[in-house]
Amino acid sequence: MSELNIITYNVNGIRAAVKNGFLDWLKPKNIDVICIQEIKVTYEDFDHKPFEQLGYQCHMFPAQKKGYSGVAIFTKIKPDNIVKGIDIKEYDDEGRNIRIDIDDLSIISSYFPSGTMGDLRQGVKMNYLEAFFKYIRELEKTRTKIMVCGDYNICHREIDIHDPIRNKDVTGFKPEERAWMSKFFDSGFVDTFRLYHPEPHQYSWWSYRAGARKNNKGWRIDYIAASVNLKKKIVASDMFQDALHSDHCPVYCKLSL
Repeated sequence: MSELNIITYNVNGIRAAVKNGFLDWLKPKNIDVICIQEIKVTYEDFDHKPFEQLGYQCHMFPAQKKGYSGVAIFTKIKPDNIVKGIDIKEYDDEGRNIRIDIDDLSIISSYFPSGTMGDLRQGVKMNYLEAFFKYIRELEKTRTKIMVCGDYNICHREIDIHDPIRNKDVTGFKPEERAWMSKFFDSGFVDTFRLYHPEPHQYSWWSYRAGARKNNKGWRIDYIAASVNLKKKIVASDMFQDALHSDHCPVYCKLSL
């Protein structure tokens, strides 16, 4: 394996994304690992055969609640190890993390809580951020090359949101959330997209309301973060904004191995 092509994609329902043409979009692309969030389906209710026909193994971690949350990793490379959850019941019941290990590389598909349902869920989000940070610190004791791919539900900097002034106190752009993102990256991670794309107006999510996507009034809340020791191996990054199967778009990263 000389290179590894990864995308992360919040599909807002994997079955809906397939109906919207996800498989046709994926087929010509050379993607080795797909980290998926908001699958909104149980393993039993999901038709994995079309993905298997494209060469993918489908590893899923649904939420306990039907039609809600859930994450997956579809991979063409057989993992050495698969870990579902972070061993905290509150978050694992919501299907928020799945990890695969390939040789010395760990790839995580993660779906952070959104906090949009009021103060209670915002509290859950902030507690999750601290729990996840501790989980990563602990994981680094045994796994030194880590990629955290997923929907973080946070815009890190003003450049990552179309209207930073009006949204300065809105969940997803709150100062305390942005401070956590800075702490996370400063602790030894690289924002792979920004390595090659310092320019503004690059977003990965748009509201379905008021023509937000057409007018590019978006938020960059989906990331592929890589351990800083992988930085020299990151040879390309992008966002596939032509993918219209969800209110998000896929974020891409290529590693030279």
